[in-house]
Amino acid sequence: MAFGSIADILFQWENMGFFDIVLPFLLVFAIVFGILSYMKIFGNNKGIHAIVAIILGLLSIRAGFFQAFLSQIAPRLGVGLTVLLVLLILFGLFVQDQSKKTIGWILLGIAALIFIIIMGQMYSIFTGWGSGLGFDNPETMGWIIMIGLLIVIIVVVAMGSSKSTSKHKGAFIPMYDE
Repeated sequence: MAFGSIADILFQWENMGFFDIVLPFLLVFAIVFGILSYMKIFGNNKGIHAIVAIILGLLSIRAGFFQAFLSQIAPRLGVGLTVLLVLLILFGLFVQDQSKKTIGWILLGIAALIFIIIMGQMYSIFTGWGSGLGFDNPETMGWIIMIGLLIVIIVVVAMGSSKSTSKHKGAFIPMYDE
């Protein structure tokens, strides 16, 4: 009995439609089921949650646009999450406990910037008239990154200045202690 490589198995799954049908269905099912279960729109009735999630999952894989969208966004999302994970590990190694809240805000800003870049790329891919918002232009991307870094710097400065005056109840008017 000969075993193929993992790549051969993945190619077989791709030929059978596993990545175009099964995985998008499971993704939509899990998200919808989770949201319905959390929000309890239909009470605690898991059967209704499952039926609605199955219907929405089947309807979503029926549209080719959804499959094309997932095939484009999944790799970009994976790269973005990898960047955030690496930054989180590096910040965890080199940052003291006192400033971890500030680092959380910085990471949130970086995550928002990554999200904007990914959505801009998706917009330019799925528009019929080419470049979309110009996210494929290196100059535009440079400006977006600079603006994002400026926002992160502003947040860091604001967090730092609020910590230095945090000993006073009235942070903006330190002479009035409450």
